[in-house]
Amino acid sequence: MDNGLTQAQAAEALTHLAFYTGWPNVFSALPVAKDVFEKRPK
Repeated sequence: MDNGLTQAQAAEALTHLAFYTGWPNVFSALPVAKDVFEKRPK
């Protein structure tokens, strides 16, 4: 996100990764992503 990635693009990346790493891994990462999104300016 420091290099211009939007929140929508980051969310899409997590969805895309779910098919490679498995949905349980992405569900574990979602609270971290949510915390990052909340702390960053929009």
